[in-house]
Order: sequence, then structure tokens, then C-alpha cells
Amino acid sequence: MIKLLIADDEPLVQIGIKSMLNWADYGIEICATAMNGAAALELIEEYSPDIVITDIRMPIMNGLELVKTCRETYGRIPLFIILTSYEEFELARQALSYEVVDYLIKLELDAASLSQSVHHALKRLEELKATETSREGGRPLLQTFLDKFFLRLLHNLFDNEEQFLIQVKDLGLDFSDQYYAAAHCEIVEYISREMTHEQLMNLYASTLQMVKDILNRYLSCHVISLDMKHFSVIFHFPSIGSEERRNMMDAIHNAGTMVHNYFNVHLTVGIGSMVDAPLKISDSYQDARIAFSSATVEEPYQDYDQVKPESIKNSFNITLFKNDLTRAFEEFDSAVLHDTLSQIMDLFLLSPLRYLQAIDGACNILYLALSMLPGGEETISGIFSEDADGYRSIYRMGNVEQVVEWMARLRDGLCDTLKSKRVTYKEHVIANVQKYIQNHIEERLTLNEVAAVFGLSPNYLSVLFKKTCSVGFSEYIAQMKVSRAKSMLLEQDMKVYEVADRLGFESAFYFSKVFKKVAGVAPREFIQQKTEEG
Repeated sequence: MIKLLIADDEPLVQIGIKSMLNWADYGIEICATAMNGAAALELIEEYSPDIVITDIRMPIMNGLELVKTCRETYGRIPLFIILTSYEEFELARQALSYEVVDYLIKLELDAASLSQSVHHALKRLEELKATETSREGGRPLLQTFLDKFFLRLLHNLFDNEEQFLIQVKDLGLDFSDQYYAAAHCEIVEYISREMTHEQLMNLYASTLQMVKDILNRYLSCHVISLDMKHFSVIFHFPSIGSEERRNMMDAIHNAGTMVHNYFNVHLTVGIGSMVDAPLKISDSYQDARIAFSSATVEEPYQDYDQVKPESIKNSFNITLFKNDLTRAFEEFDSAVLHDTLSQIMDLFLLSPLRYLQAIDGACNILYLALSMLPGGEETISGIFSEDADGYRSIYRMGNVEQVVEWMARLRDGLCDTLKSKRVTYKEHVIANVQKYIQNHIEERLTLNEVAAVFGLSPNYLSVLFKKTCSVGFSEYIAQMKVSRAKSMLLEQDMKVYEVADRLGFESAFYFSKVFKKVAGVAPREFIQQKTEEG
């Protein structure tokens, strides 16, 4: 059961929340209640609740201090739903900067609004726990994996449809809808504010979470973080028509209004054309970036179908370099990365009047690096640590020459990183692949499938595995399956055909053949030997 803690200094409010919903229907148990923030903090340490509903005004320690302390101490769980009044709006807005799920006005609190907030909390909790679970599953963190998947989808970086489908299945994603559209979005501050890096991160994360929550109330979509200023959205549509397009526009307008009211920022958005297949989403995203180049503060939402044809010159199609860029980031190949980025920079210099195209290209390379490199945010922030605004300095570049100079710094810094971390990164990749194999040993594993799960080319994984482990990929899987088979045969007293079926072999005969090749004896001989020894 998911554990819920209620913190409010009014007993009637506590009773009301307890009785307002049938919590068991949500898979939730109320583990404790508290009359103030300090008591709540002690109970959180004792019970480790998943969700906390707290009043923002309480004695000793208020709800805002409670959320802040828990974020610093425990990270992103527990999730918080804030109870507040109209006059406490500013405090509620501060609470949102700590990624609270929602805030509810006490006077308007009813079963419907509470249920909606709880559903949002459960959905976010599922996402966060999936991320934690993946730490143990022998692959990169799920969120990092999702980011890489969506960056590949937006930029058409999949090798083939098979690789796409394998990753969709492994990540538990649904791309069964009939139509899709992409959007490219920017978070723009209305007023100049001196903010620390941490404050900017909080502002961006809170804005993005609110956008995500609002958009998902209207229609199915995925929101993808690009950097601390930009994000993309992939909308899913079961059918196509004026109503679907209107729902999407209403969602975007509502999200823009809400983030302005709460965080004093606004959104500029470019919306791409409708496409009828997932692997065409990159076409819609290309259209979205073309539309985005026409967006202004006065007209922040631009639809590709309505932009002027000359805007097409402002978008840089990075897919022309996808093979080299994918190889460079996958294999930590600094030479390929240096050559590829140098080629792109030379192209920009040949067209010094195409400033917007150069900015678009540089930003998309930045997004790829942030997402596809382990620790990309930290690495690239380090490259631009001398700039007050870090890698966001790209948005200050006023002409093509300045953009190219910025790209040269990025290129050289990335190449140094790739050189220094190449060996340890390869070892880390293989260690994760081995752990993934061990955790999925009862499945039928192929080189193509495992390579696709990790976003690697099968040939690269095969060569890297052999070089690092001194044993081939298929041979390693055979060894692991036979090792598991031995324990099944001896400790679980399973039949040979049962073990063969459990471990994903096509037949008991083939299983016996592999077993004998690895162990030196057939399964029944192995059992007999161990029985005689015992």
C-alpha cells in the first residue's frame, strides 16, 4: 500500500480529508497525522510516507518549511499536496518551486478536487519509483533512458523501425494512436532577475511540471526537457479533426496562462504538422522548429500551417549528420565528434546571414549532448563555467561568427570529456549490459534486442563486449543461462523441459545442447553427478 500522511493544525480538516475519499480504492493507507510541521517531519522520518497532504500555515514549522526540509533531506519523495487559502497565494507559488504536486484551496476542497490531485500524485509517484527501480535493473536511470529515446525520436536518430519498437516495448510506452504532432517550446522570463543556477533549475523544473500536468489534463502527450530554457511536446491523437487541434491549442494557451500567473514567465511555442506514424514525428518536430522561429512575445503560439514560407530557411536539419553524431555519443568517439561538429561549423560560416539557422543547429546539438551523454548537464555546465549564465550563453550570441565560437568551445570541451572518460564509460556500459542480462536471464535475449534497449548499434555492442569481457555476447548469455539452469535443476527440482521453457529456449533438445557445451555434460548427467556427490 502507498502511505499517506496528513498534516494540519485543525482536527476537523484532518477528519474531513480522512473521510472525503475511500483511500483503499486508491491503494493508499493513512499512516499518520500531525498537528504541526515539526511533528510531521518526525513522522515522515518514522513512517517514510509516499505522499503528504499538508496545510501551508501551521505552528512551529509551516508547510513550506516542511516541504523544503524534506526535499533537502529525502529528495523527491515524499510528494506533497498543499492546502492553502486565497490570501496565501504567494506562499503557494513558492511551494510549487519545490515541485509539489498541487495546491488546493481549503474553502473549495471537495472529493472531486482532492481525487484529481491524488491521481496526479500517484502518476508522478509511479514515474519516480520506476526511475529508482531501474537503478537495480542493470541499465541507465529510466528518466535518462526516456530522454535519450525521445531525443532520438524527435531527431530521427533510430537506425530502423525494429530498434524503435524494441525500445518502445522495453520502456512500456504506447504509440498505438493514429496521429501525432510535435511542439517546440521556450520558457521566457518577463523581467530580468538575478538568479543562482539552483534557482533557475527550480524555476524551470516547476514550470515544466506545471505544463506537463496541465497538458495531460487535456490530451495524451509526452513532455521532453531539452535544457533549462526549452522543452518539446509530443501530442498523441486517436483521430484527426478540428476538435483535436482545438484541444491541443486550448491546452497550450491554458498552460501558458497558468505558468505566467504562478511564475511570472511566459511560453513561446511552435507547433508542427500532424503526422500519421511515430517515426514521422521528427518531420512534425522539424515543422515545429520552423514555426517556433516566427514566435514572438506578442504572438507566442505559432502553427506551422500558418507560418510564412521564408521561415523554412531558419531551421537546421540535424538528421543529415545523425549517423556520425549517434556514433560519436554512443561510442565516446572524440575524433568523429570533432570532425562532425567542425563540418557543421564550416557550413554555418558559409552562410553568415543565416543567423537563426546557426542558433537552431547549435541548440539542437546542445540538446543531444545534454541528453545522450552520461552526466551531460554537469559536463556541459563545466565547459561553460566561466560564463555567468553557463551554456545558456548560446542565447546571447548575436551573429553567426559568435555562434560558431560558442560551438568551438562546446566541441573542444566535449572532445576532452570523451577522451578522458572513454575507457571508464565503456566499462560502465558493459557492466550495465551484464547486469541487465542477469536480471532478464529467463527471457529470450538477442544481441539486437539488448543493443536496442541501450540505444547502441548491435555491431558496436558485440565488438565492445568481446573486447571488454574476453567472451562473446552469445557465449556470455549461454553461460548465465546454464548457471541459472543448474540452480533450477538442483534447488527447485524442475524437469529439464521445464527449465528449458522457463529460460526461453526453443526446445529441450536445444537447451541440452547448450548446457553440454557450457558445462561439459548433459543436464541429466549433471543431476546424476550432483546426486551421487551428495
